[in-house]
Amino acid sequence: MKYIKKLKRIIGQLFIAIFNRILVILLPLKEKRVLFLSDVRSELGGNFKAVYDSLPDDKYEKILLFKKTRNTKRKLKDKFNLVLYLSTSKYIFLEDLVQSTSHMKVRKGQKLIQLWHAAGAFKRFGHGRETSDLKRIHKGYKKYTNVIASSEKIRPCYAEAFDVSIDKVKATGIPRTDIFFDKEYIKNKKEELYNEFQFLRNKKVILFAPTYRGTQFEEAYYDIEELDLEKIYSIFSKQNYIFIFKWHPFLYNRIEKEEIKLYDEYKKYPEFYYDLSKERDINDLLLIADVLITDYSSVIFDYTFMDKPIVYFTYDYRNYVENGRGLYFPFEDYVYGKVAKNCDELIDAIKSDSMEENARNKFFEKFMSACDGHSTEKVIDWIFKDNL
Repeated sequence: MKYIKKLKRIIGQLFIAIFNRILVILLPLKEKRVLFLSDVRSELGGNFKAVYDSLPDDKYEKILLFKKTRNTKRKLKDKFNLVLYLSTSKYIFLEDLVQSTSHMKVRKGQKLIQLWHAAGAFKRFGHGRETSDLKRIHKGYKKYTNVIASSEKIRPCYAEAFDVSIDKVKATGIPRTDIFFDKEYIKNKKEELYNEFQFLRNKKVILFAPTYRGTQFEEAYYDIEELDLEKIYSIFSKQNYIFIFKWHPFLYNRIEKEEIKLYDEYKKYPEFYYDLSKERDINDLLLIADVLITDYSSVIFDYTFMDKPIVYFTYDYRNYVENGRGLYFPFEDYVYGKVAKNCDELIDAIKSDSMEENARNKFFEKFMSACDGHSTEKVIDWIFKDNL
């Protein structure tokens, strides 16, 4: 079975490589064709939506090619369309790793743009990872013609991670963060969430959004036993709180497929613990959170706009930093809230309602200074400057 899967993967790669090169010779580049391509989402959102909505329908041919997870299989028709659009689209927008770009030829005048799903620079990734196993690094990274970043100071991190020259990385800011400067959007989105999830209304919300553990998405897990759910419930349920889980998509995919179980204990308290992991983009949930609990997740960058308390639950700090990917900067540079190493410290940190303004301001200047409410506009100007 293992060898059959490997053979199918090789055949799929050859199909893309050969068919793409034939189409590059036979078909012209479509100057107004814009492809939004993802292997990890099923609907429009995030940076994609911000850019998509900003391009006029009557001027550009906008194409969405999504699949829910990396393991989701494309139908034969979709595979042909994938190669067709990879071969003929003037603009190809990505927000994450897309394996098919490893096997395509980026033709003259074509733009392969990485919007990346995360702001800032936290965990090392791509060529920046502290690993000697180069075979596991995505070969498509170095083909990017344009990469965006959330501040000037982290441009070198992205150039290293994608193995591209620094001039291909521009600090435009992150398009999806523009919503944090739109008061009307915030008001409407919060009301929309309260209407959809009635249990949120008139409650104080603890949002728990950690990253996954494990080096590969197929191995994603989380040590939920580090949380004393009984104790958390006994303390905060009496104070008008509810507790929202927002698992990383890699981890939630494994939960949905019942490869791992994280649910049993907190199902005992359905009026307090809720799982909103199906909400694809976390930014909207940040709007209704009163305190965020996270760890080494890039959500810390978006949360700077919220001006609300944050707690870092880093029960495995030493192991994660020393045996994981490594971090771009010392962990202390990422901290603008309380740090908890165990559940008792976590409970105390939530109670403290602590705000650390000086640390938050320094953090924002280093990692998010290009995000000013006009990031989408800057991306559009940079990418489409000769074709607006």
